[in-house]
Amino acid sequence: MEKTIATHRSARRDYEILETYEVGIALLGAEVKSVREGKVNIRDSFAKIENGEVFAYNIHISPYAYSRLTEEDATRRRKLLLHRKEIDRLIGRVKERGFTLIPLRLYFKNQWVKIELALARGKKLYDKREEIRRREEERRLNRIIKSRRKK
Repeated sequence: MEKTIATHRSARRDYEILETYEVGIALLGAEVKSVREGKVNIRDSFAKIENGEVFAYNIHISPYAYSRLTEEDATRRRKLLLHRKEIDRLIGRVKERGFTLIPLRLYFKNQWVKIELALARGKKLYDKREEIRRREEERRLNRIIKSRRKK
């Protein structure tokens, strides 16, 4: 059973997604409680590979209101949990020009917090324009079809 907590909506518009991975994330107890309340933002987040480990940056998890812990950094780097084979494959792919790692959504799978991590390449401006043109054409056709059904 999956329950989506946060999504990175603009990622599919701004990036060409090549592969996705389901990865775990190392959180503190108070952070998990805050995630359960939905106080998470992954809009500006990204992931990097450092020393053979994958870390997520700029995932904003608001501090849990009832925690006794002192103020923790809401956007601290958090370790992502992948198998060694997956990390090695990602290292090879990220070294290629223009590839990046982007969290697409944060969700609960049973009791575990998971991230859908995407290997992506930034879209060029002309790709975005073409997609907008295609989407507008689809809408126009749907309007025509809908108006003909009413008659």
